[in-house]
Amino acid sequence: MSVATVRGVVVSEWTKVWSVPSTLWTLLLTVAVSVGFGRFVAGALSGPDVQGPADPLFAAFYSLTFGQLAIVVFGALVVGGEYSAGTIRASLSAVPRRGLFYTGKLLAATGIAVVVSVVTVFVTFFVTQSALGVNGVTLSDEGVPAAVAGACLYLTLITLFATGVAAMLRNPTLTLGILLPIFFLGAQGVGNVPGLKSFAQYLPDQAGSLIMHLAGPQDDPRWARDYGPWTGVGILALWAIAALVGGYLVMRRRDA
Repeated sequence: MSVATVRGVVVSEWTKVWSVPSTLWTLLLTVAVSVGFGRFVAGALSGPDVQGPADPLFAAFYSLTFGQLAIVVFGALVVGGEYSAGTIRASLSAVPRRGLFYTGKLLAATGIAVVVSVVTVFVTFFVTQSALGVNGVTLSDEGVPAAVAGACLYLTLITLFATGVAAMLRNPTLTLGILLPIFFLGAQGVGNVPGLKSFAQYLPDQAGSLIMHLAGPQDDPRWARDYGPWTGVGILALWAIAALVGGYLVMRRRDA
């Protein structure tokens, strides 16, 4: 597999992804929802009726739990959209080596996801910290670089996880019907319910939330995880890798 061949497939998949109108809209929604809702949350937490200063990183990144829903749609459509549209047969005829085809799709999707994640996280961070005023933090403050980097990794990995699940299920509607409720309920704190926490804390979105300061104070038994922030990112990465490997195996072994 030459570099030129891989580059050609990636360029082809990049062009294909951007030819679908839903790509632009889902990515714009990711940024808009994250920034807009983040500004609302920061404004609410800096109001005169708030008891004590809130965690500025919670204010910055809580909105990502809603913005992620749009980028999950993007991830599911990267592969699943071809199955629903029936173009997967033509694509595999043009690139019969399924590993090469799958790699090209993933590299194209990853490049887009990284850029959108970085833009979303940084814009949301600066907007929310500006709204918090004197209670805000800067990029040089303790714990902030890790949280910002973790948030960028979170959005990228959650996108790839959705892509892998869509490749396994070969149906974007089914994929979104499963993932969106799970991630939405996770954002509402299901992972912090005592009876569910021991299991739910290892789900992809719950594992990645710790580094973004979304899991609650870790010195409180109600919120404490059984792992640290970067271990949580590692758990999310393992979910993404497992989904992507599963997607490849399904694509390799099943007919289009």
